[in-house]
Amino acid sequence: MGITKTEIFNEQQNKLAMMLKAMAHPARIAILQHIIKQRACICNDLVQELGLAQATISQHLRELKNIGIIKGSIEGTSVCYCIDGQVWRAIQRELDLFFSQDVAVEKCC
Repeated sequence: MGITKTEIFNEQQNKLAMMLKAMAHPARIAILQHIIKQRACICNDLVQELGLAQATISQHLRELKNIGIIKGSIEGTSVCYCIDGQVWRAIQRELDLFFSQDVAVEKCC
């Protein structure tokens, strides 16, 4: 039996890819921006804010919660959640490390 593709990459590469994949949707970015803008836990419906179906928003919230960037209770139409500051800063550190790599080359194609 062959290895899965993720097993050939190191833990940091897999972790960063998983975080970016979970955030790589405009609806999820909009959800995060809305929560940040509120500067408090959100205990209301995002359907009117984003114009998406409740089921769609719930799926996006679950994906964000799975990587830990938001915390709280997400069940059906009853939601209460906020940004997890520790996870937010950890993701920020990972991205800072990734983008701080020197990409200077002597010759380029």
